[in-house]
Amino acid sequence: MKQQLRNGIVFNLLVLSVLVNVRRSAYGIEERVKPIPATTVKQWRLPFGYASRSQLNNSVINVIIVKVRATTSSGIEIVLNTDKGETLRGITSTSKNNLIIDIPNARLQLPEPGFVRQNPTEGISQVKAIALPGNRIRVIISGVEGIPTGETVSTARGLTINATPPTPVADTAKPDQVINIIVTAQKQPEKPQDVPISLTTLSQGEIADAKIDSFRDVAANTPNFFTTVSDRGFNFQTIRGIGNANFLSRDSISFFIDDVPYENVHQFLPGALFDLERVEVLRGPQSTLYGRNSQAGVVNVISRQPTNSPEITLGASYGNFNQRQLEFSASDAVIEDKLKFRIAGIYDARDGFTENTFLDDDANNLSSVGGRANLVWTPSDRWNISFNATGAANNDGDNTFVPINQEDPFETELDIPGDTDLSINTQSLRVGYEGTGFKLTSITARNGTNLNYNADGDYSPEDLFEFDTRQETTIVSQEIRFQSPDNADLFRWIVGGYFQDRNYDIDPQQLKFSPAGGTAFFGVETAGNSVTQGRYDQTTLAGFGQVDFKPIEPLTLTAGLRYENSDESLSRRSFVLFEGDNSGEDTPFIDSDVDDDAVIPKFAVEYSFSPNISTYGSITRGYKPPTQNYSTDDPTLRDVEAEKSWNYELGVKSSWLGDRLSVNVAGFINDVSNYQVALTGDTGFFEDITNAEVLIRGVELEAKAKPIQGLDLIAGFGYVDAEYTDYINPFTGEDFEGNRLIYAPEFTYNLAAQYRTKFGLFSRVELQGLGNYFFNDDNSLKQDSLALVNARIGYEADKYGIYFFANNIFDTEYLTAAFVSDTTGSTLASYGDRRTFGIQVKSEF
Repeated sequence: MKQQLRNGIVFNLLVLSVLVNVRRSAYGIEERVKPIPATTVKQWRLPFGYASRSQLNNSVINVIIVKVRATTSSGIEIVLNTDKGETLRGITSTSKNNLIIDIPNARLQLPEPGFVRQNPTEGISQVKAIALPGNRIRVIISGVEGIPTGETVSTARGLTINATPPTPVADTAKPDQVINIIVTAQKQPEKPQDVPISLTTLSQGEIADAKIDSFRDVAANTPNFFTTVSDRGFNFQTIRGIGNANFLSRDSISFFIDDVPYENVHQFLPGALFDLERVEVLRGPQSTLYGRNSQAGVVNVISRQPTNSPEITLGASYGNFNQRQLEFSASDAVIEDKLKFRIAGIYDARDGFTENTFLDDDANNLSSVGGRANLVWTPSDRWNISFNATGAANNDGDNTFVPINQEDPFETELDIPGDTDLSINTQSLRVGYEGTGFKLTSITARNGTNLNYNADGDYSPEDLFEFDTRQETTIVSQEIRFQSPDNADLFRWIVGGYFQDRNYDIDPQQLKFSPAGGTAFFGVETAGNSVTQGRYDQTTLAGFGQVDFKPIEPLTLTAGLRYENSDESLSRRSFVLFEGDNSGEDTPFIDSDVDDDAVIPKFAVEYSFSPNISTYGSITRGYKPPTQNYSTDDPTLRDVEAEKSWNYELGVKSSWLGDRLSVNVAGFINDVSNYQVALTGDTGFFEDITNAEVLIRGVELEAKAKPIQGLDLIAGFGYVDAEYTDYINPFTGEDFEGNRLIYAPEFTYNLAAQYRTKFGLFSRVELQGLGNYFFNDDNSLKQDSLALVNARIGYEADKYGIYFFANNIFDTEYLTAAFVSDTTGSTLASYGDRRTFGIQVKSEF
C-alpha cells in the first residue's frame, strides 16, 4: 500500500509538472527539458528537476560560487558550486533570446546580490544568475542574434551549464536555420516581433547578404524611408514623408552611430558604413526612450563589438567606373573577459558617373575613408565600460546639375570643377552598471564635422558665379538612463535625462561673381563676393520616462512623457564686397534668440492574442523646436515656429510556422502643425523657411519567409499620402493647399529572394521601387515611379567568400533633385546612380 501511495504521489507530481509546462507554453515560454538519467533508485523516485532529497525537502541548498569560463569550442561553461558539495539540477526553457535554467530549492549566497557577466564570448551578450521568490535560482544566458543552445550537467559540487552561441546568419552549414534577431529599439534586448513600434531591423547577416554599406542601401531595404541616390553633398532623407530636406532647421530624423548623434545629416553623414552588427529604423516620433528627440523617426547604427578571441576580417571589391573598396577589422582580448578591443576601417571610391566635357574630367567622383576603434573594459560582472572613436572623410566632386531635357544627362559643361570635402571625428564613452533590480547607463559623446563645398554657381561654362561655403559643427551630449533590468516582465520602466550643446558655424557662405556676373546680378560690371556669415549656439535640456505595465499576461499598457527645453542664439551678418571696396566687412553682426519648451506625451496599448500574434495602438506627440533663418536679411522672416504633431498608429505583428514566416503591418495618421517648410533660391539651395499645416496618412507592410531549406524571401511596402492642408507661400502668395510634400514618394517597395546551398553557392536578386515624388511645392517638377533591379551571386566557404554583383541592371535613368534656376532660366536636375557591376571577396581568420 505504501509503495502504491508513493507511486501515486510521484505520478501526480509528474502530471502537475506537465500542466505547469503547458501553461508556460501558452504564454510563449517554450520548455526545452533535457532529462538527466537517474543513476540510483532514490534519484529515479524524485520529481523531475531535483537531484537530491535535500532539494525536495525544506533544507535549501546554498550556492556560494558562480563562475563563467570560455571553452575551446567557442562556447562557455557556467559553474555553480554549493557550500556542502550538494548536487543540483535545473529546468531549461527559452524566452525571447534567452536560454533560462531554473534551479529549485536553492539560493544565492554570494558576496554581491546576483551575478552578471557581460559579453563572455562572441554571440552571447550576458550571463546572469538571480534569486527568485520561493528559494529558486534562475540563470539567464542571453544571445546576441538568437537563443543560445545548452545542456546542464549535475556534478558532485553543484551544477555545470555548457552553453554555445547561436549560429551566425551567414553560416552556410545550416541554411534553413531560423535566426532570432535581437534589437535595443526600446533600450533593452528584445526580438523585433516583441517591440510595439513600426520597426525595420537589418541584422549582420542581412547587411552582408545585401551588401549594405551606405544609408542609401538602408533606405532601399526599409518601407517609407527615402534618401536621394546621387551626389553626397546635399542629400535629402524622409521617413513617412517628413525628413531632413531642410538644413536651415533642426533635423526631423535622428541618426545615431554607436550612440553618437549626427546633425545636418543631409551633409554631415559619413560616406560609407562598415563592420556593422545591425541597423534599426524606427518610424514615427521617438521621444520617451531616446535622449535626443525626433519628430519623424530614428536610424540607429550599431557596430560589431570586440571579441574575446582573435578575429581578423578582410574584404575587397572592384567594378566599373573604377569602383574600389577595401575593408578590414581586427579584434581580440588584451585581458581575457576584462579588456577587449576592436579596430575597423574602410576605403571606398569610384570615378564620376558624369563627364565635364568643358574641362575633360569627371564631374562627380566619390572617395571615402573611415576608421573606428572600440575598447571595452569589464572590471567586474556588473560594470561594462566602452570607449569608441571614429574618424571619416569624404573627398567628392561637385553636385552635378544639367538641363532636365538634355539628351545625355551624364554630360555637363562647367568652368569650375567643384568639390565637396567632409571630415568627421567622434568620441563616445558608454558606462553601464547592472545593479540589483535596475540598470544605469551613461553616454557621453562628441561629434565634430567640417564641410567645405565649392561649385559652379551658374552651372555653365561661362565665368559668372562661383558658390563657396565653409560649415563647421560641434555637438557635445550627455545622456543618463536609469531603468528596470532586462528580465523585468510585468512592470518595466525607464527614466533619463539629456543635455546637448551644438555650435554650428557658417563662415562664410558666399557667391563669388566675375564682372559679367556682377552685371547680371547687381547691374554693376565689377567682380566681388556676396557674403553671409552665421553662428548658431543651440542648447537642449530634456527629461524623459516611460513605463510598461501588464495588468494581465497578454495586455501591456505604456505611458511615456518628455519635457524638453531648447534655446537657440544666432549671430549673423551679410554684405557685398565689390572688388577694391572692403567697406562691407564693417557690417555688424546681428544677434537674436529663440527659446521654447514642450511637454511630449506618449500612450500605447499592446495585446498578445498568442505568443506569435500581437496588435498595438499608440498616440504620440511629435515636436521639433523653433529655429531662425540665418540666410535672410528680413527680421520679420527670421523666426520659425516650433513644429508639432499628433501621431496615431495601429499595427499587427505576427510570426508563423516556427518563426519561418513573419508578417507585420502598420497604419498611421500624422497631423502636423507649423510644419517647417524650406524654400529654394535660384541656386537650387534652400534660402528661406516658413510654416504650413500638413496631414500625412499611410501604411507599411513587411514580410520575411523561409519556405524551404536555404531560401529566403523578403518583402517591404510603404504608402504615404503627405499633403499640405493650409499653406500659402509668403513670398509669392501662391496657395499650395492639397499639394504633396517634396521628397515624399507616394510608395516604396523592396523585394528580395536569395538562396544559399549547403555546398556554398549563394544567389540573390532584388527589386527596389519608388512611387512618384516632387521637388518643389507647386508640384510642377517630379520624378515618375521607378524600379531598380540588383543581383548578387557567389561562392562561400568556411573562411572566405567571392561574389559578383550588379546594381541598377537595366541602367534606369531617374532624377534625384530638380529646380528652376533664375541664373540660367532653365530647369536643372541631377540624376541617380548608373548601372554598376563588379566582384567582391571576403575572408576571416
